Amino acid sequence: MATTTIRKPASFRLRADLLEGLKRNAARENRTLNNYVESVLLGIVFDEPNEVTKAAIKEAKSGKNPNKVYDDIDELFKDLDSDK
Repeated sequence: MATTTIRKPASFRLRADLLEGLKRNAARENRTLNNYVESVLLGIVFDEPNEVTKAAIKEAKSGKNPNKVYDDIDELFKDLDSDK
């Protein structure tokens, strides 16, 4: 048995360039503007990252990055050679 999704009309004021970009993307995917915008919004609202991704996001936001950043290529090679 199929369920019916209730849809309500909504009106939004968007920047002209944003609206044109949405229209282009919808046309590129051979979809209506309404269908395209609805699917984009559904993805934003209901797609939640998995636990591994959530942990990576939390680590990145904490500023505790275990990876060293190099400003000098010689320093990078020195560290690489020291691992041998």
